Amino acid sequence: MALRKAGSNWVDGDRFFDRETELEALRERVKDGTHTLLTAQRRMGKTSLVRELLRQLAEEGDFETVFVDLEAANGPEDAVAEIAVQSKSVSGAWLAIKTAFANSLRGLGEHVDELSVSEAKIKLRAGMNPGDWRLKGDQIFQALARSDKPVALAIDELPILVNRLLKGSDHIVTTERTRLAEEFLSWLRKNGQTHRGKFCLILSGSIGLQPVLHQVGLTAHANIYAPFDLRPWNQETATDCLAELAEAYNLDLSQEVRAKMCWHLRSLVPHHVQKFFDHLHEHLHRQGRHTAALEDVTHVYEQDLLGVRGQTDLDHYESRLKVALDPKGYNAALELLTEAAKNDGLLSDEAVARYNVDYERTTSLQNVLHVLEHDGYLEPSADGYRFVSALLEDWWRARHGRHFVPIAEREPSKERTGERSDA
Repeated sequence: MALRKAGSNWVDGDRFFDRETELEALRERVKDGTHTLLTAQRRMGKTSLVRELLRQLAEEGDFETVFVDLEAANGPEDAVAEIAVQSKSVSGAWLAIKTAFANSLRGLGEHVDELSVSEAKIKLRAGMNPGDWRLKGDQIFQALARSDKPVALAIDELPILVNRLLKGSDHIVTTERTRLAEEFLSWLRKNGQTHRGKFCLILSGSIGLQPVLHQVGLTAHANIYAPFDLRPWNQETATDCLAELAEAYNLDLSQEVRAKMCWHLRSLVPHHVQKFFDHLHEHLHRQGRHTAALEDVTHVYEQDLLGVRGQTDLDHYESRLKVALDPKGYNAALELLTEAAKNDGLLSDEAVARYNVDYERTTSLQNVLHVLEHDGYLEPSADGYRFVSALLEDWWRARHGRHFVPIAEREPSKERTGERSDA
């Protein structure tokens, strides 16, 4: 079957392109019972990789598979309810879950098995309180561990929930919030250790778990998860993908055109490669043409990917910084990234030293740089840090750089209060 556009959603099956090496590596980890923390920058295809792995494992029949998305979860009770309801398909687990939540399911009789996922989740969530979510959660994991087959349990957006537990809606870390986050992480860690070999955890998220834990000194709670770094495509894979898409949509993209597309992006994030094709396809379709020239590539990159049409996609990079950092750290991140964008992608060591002086009383630049590096915005270079993605660099410059004054050109600054500058 011809490769089709992926849009903004996760893909699997015939729409899943490449990543055979990563799939096999993850498959081996699952078979070995190795709990894994999947790390990568934005839009690298983490969810698609995990979904495709679970699809293949389920198809082969040697594993039960469960996928849990915690992006909307606000507390441990929500997480436990989500794990419970997504485990309904595991052989024998639903019966144990119904027993554990008998009080909240009382009165439904045979209709309990007819509940939709959303209805079941509401019922299970209502049956918990802050005092018993651990017990209920332990019962769910025990039920999974008793399955006839080992269980591959993927938990997406765990870092979002942990970050929410730590900072609340006001982005303030308190002793009580830290205690709750630590309790939740300890519970998950304990079950991962107790039932090792019975189920395998695969954790992922659109922000990094390690930077979140690093900010509050809880990194030890992630030490049972072996990191797995999902990297960008190489140029051969990216050009092959573009060639297959071009064939599917009856377009002529020469090797030179495809190489030019990759050059513009620099970091070949799968989603960005496919979005570039999507915009180029639409551009050619509007003009009634099937053959792309180099001029078309440049036009689409500048007008579509960097223009208003491309902003929704790239806004995700900025919005996730708001999630991962407190307001002062977020302001600092905006300045550091705009400083780099205005300086041909380089955040120099000298600039970092100057910002350290400006921010020393309001936020930790080391924490900010840790997030920017871990989550794929910047990477260390011989003279400082550089943007990983040319697309993100160019977009950031266009979005924030017009009125921004690099720190070396400013008047001696007054003591910072944490408000954002002209970024």
